[in-house]
Amino acid sequence: MKKIVLVLIMVLSLALVGCGSGLKKLPAPELDSGIRGEQFGIDKNINEATIDEYLGRSDAVYRDVRMLKDPANYEAIGLDSHLNGFVKGFEVVPYPLLVNVMGLPAEIGESYTGPTLFTQDGNGNYVANYVESMEILEYLFPKDKVIFIMCGAGGYAGMTKAMLVALGWDANKLYNIGGYSYYEGNNNVITKRTLASGEVVYDFYKVAYHEIEFDKLTKK
Repeated sequence: MKKIVLVLIMVLSLALVGCGSGLKKLPAPELDSGIRGEQFGIDKNINEATIDEYLGRSDAVYRDVRMLKDPANYEAIGLDSHLNGFVKGFEVVPYPLLVNVMGLPAEIGESYTGPTLFTQDGNGNYVANYVESMEILEYLFPKDKVIFIMCGAGGYAGMTKAMLVALGWDANKLYNIGGYSYYEGNNNVITKRTLASGEVVYDFYKVAYHEIEFDKLTKK
């Protein structure tokens, strides 16, 4: 009888733990159809249209990989070179600070060319530029968490995912959510506004931004 009672207690305890987590089961990462999946690597199931259903998870981190002001002329393709808004809960870790930017459309010109944690060589390998590079990357993109990645249109997010996978991250925990430009959900935090004078300003104080102080790192 005691054994039966103990078994029942264990079963109930497990059930309560499962109910208490309250986390919606995640579909496995799956590429979207057409150019969104083939060129940008955007996820089919968790993307701009559905990310609201997966916000605030204790098992996840949320990263927007745009710069506050990208030197590239994204206006040439109908986007904003500034971080004009973001989805609530996403923290900003600029992809161009992680590794040298490659493969951008010719019409937008060159992006940031300053110091980066890694350099991607001609063979596609990611080489650390600083002793602390991997430590910083693992802190910003913790391997024990699900990682939702977003940018302006999906390009930087796809590049970030490819980099992380190449450096040992589990591809099944990485989701390219796509582009903020296409987000129409209920958790929109807008940073862009126009003053009475007509001047456009950006309220970057709203942004949870991760700065990388390269001058304090040890070069390899």
